[in-house]
Amino acid sequence: MKELLVYGISGAASLFIFGYCVHIFVGGMVSEETETMLIAAVVIISAITMGYFIWDAIRRSR
Repeated sequence: MKELLVYGISGAASLFIFGYCVHIFVGGMVSEETETMLIAAVVIISAITMGYFIWDAIRRSR
């Protein structure tokens, strides 16, 4: 159960860092709405990828 807490915190931090990286790269160069859409897209893609990794790890451990 402790692993779940650690993985959850590190996953949430990773998603925050991905969103902030997009802000650093495109902030000020595009409109605010475009930046928000890019951040959302990157975070969603990252969350889907993390979910796939978790699903694959659970599937392989059985």
